[in-house]
Amino acid sequence: MTFSTLIKTTAIALTVTLGATAPALADGNRVVLEQYGQWNDIGGSQGGTRNRLSVYQDGWGNTSVAFQDGARNRTVIGQNGSGNDVLTQQRGRCNATGVSQYGSGHSADTFQRGRCNVTAVIQGGHGNSAHTTQVGKCNVAAIIQD
Repeated sequence: MTFSTLIKTTAIALTVTLGATAPALADGNRVVLEQYGQWNDIGGSQGGTRNRLSVYQDGWGNTSVAFQDGARNRTVIGQNGSGNDVLTQQRGRCNATGVSQYGSGHSADTFQRGRCNVTAVIQGGHGNSAHTTQVGKCNVAAIIQD
């Protein structure tokens, strides 16, 4: 099973499990989702309090799956082209993740556990892949590809 198929299957399973519409605000958690193209998939889960999750997808065939558990975590995804996949997971407090993928065929996979960790992934043209894992506190990572 390819990463793309895994992400899309997970997103569809979450949509079926969580329902097509979930509360956008509960326990101080916030979710903002936008999709303009077609065949885009988003799956997400937030546990804890005051977590923030924003997704924007524009193109077609993009998939975003995000999990957050803890307090005051922030995930912002992006994606503009087509066929991009993102999987993020955060556990702990005050973690932040970025990710923006402009072109097509990009893949990003991040994971953070702990406190006050930061990740930023920006990928430009076509077919880039990124992976980050951070455990502990006050870690910073940035991946920029063109």
